[in-house]
Amino acid sequence: MEGQDRQALGAGALSTAPAPIETDALIIGAGPVGLFQAFQLGLLEISCHMVDALPRAGGQCVELYGDKPIYDIPGTPKTTGRGLAESLLEQIAPFKPQFHFGEQIETLERQDDGRLLLATHHGKRFLARTVFIAAGVGAFVPKRIAVDGIERLEGTKLFYHPDAHSLGRFAGQTVVVNGGDDAAVETALALASIAKQVTLVHRRDVFQGDEATVATLRQRIAEGAIRLAIGQPSALDDAGLTLITPEAQNLVLPFDAIIGCLGISPRLGPIANWGLELVRKQIPVDTEKYETRERGIFAIGDINTYPGKKKLIVCGFHEATLAAWGATAIVFPDKSIPLQYTTTSTRLHELLGVKH
Repeated sequence: MEGQDRQALGAGALSTAPAPIETDALIIGAGPVGLFQAFQLGLLEISCHMVDALPRAGGQCVELYGDKPIYDIPGTPKTTGRGLAESLLEQIAPFKPQFHFGEQIETLERQDDGRLLLATHHGKRFLARTVFIAAGVGAFVPKRIAVDGIERLEGTKLFYHPDAHSLGRFAGQTVVVNGGDDAAVETALALASIAKQVTLVHRRDVFQGDEATVATLRQRIAEGAIRLAIGQPSALDDAGLTLITPEAQNLVLPFDAIIGCLGISPRLGPIANWGLELVRKQIPVDTEKYETRERGIFAIGDINTYPGKKKLIVCGFHEATLAAWGATAIVFPDKSIPLQYTTTSTRLHELLGVKH
């Protein structure tokens, strides 16, 4: 573990950094296993915050197979990645976990009182009694547009995979959408009715996605509602985004905003620098509490490893259950926590908002 920075403030100096958010538990990753972790913590009355690098909950379940069928969730003969995430969000709603999307944890440090101080790449800090790493195979981060200097526009004029509910911010603007998958196609179609102009940029005139959706895209292009530009982004200046076309010509696209929909990729990222033991980019845990070698730091789901490990969602749910119970000894050190059942416990019914 990295040592705590103990540099004292100079005489009369004032810290301008906001105080860290204090919480009983911080869950890193808002995929299905992370969401179920929040549910199990809620049943034990352990409050939590959740951090995810993506702009929404669901993790790879939503991003990679949002509409593909899933058949091996107990008691649910058939669902989809998106359907599973929505069900889990409904399940944890009574516990009101606090979400922090678009944030990636960069650092993790043990404090003198045993708690853990974590900071995101945007400078948001958390002081947690327990940490649950549910990061799957790593943080899923958007693939970036490979143009020198374009990163300076992120968050102001450049946005990656914005949520469909947030597209209203682009009303009346000239927008360039870069990508050729279903997310790019659906984003361009959604913007066509509200933006001043929409240009869909792709390296070739072939698009992935539902056949009917792509057909609608072709129709909107033919009608002039969406402009199609074939080429690769190559430069950025005050005039706009420059593409190199297949004919080796330069095409300059003025814009108010650029939206990148180039897919996502998993990266272990900063986890590798937290001082945790790693075996082939996975974190070893025990099978009693799914705790790492570091007290109070648990790892659940695809990020962990132990003898007999199976990378299945249902196994992650089991791990989350035992990890939550493992946390009780830290959050409630002087209290014996009884095992209760949601079928009969009036206290659990109260927590869940069940009306009799």
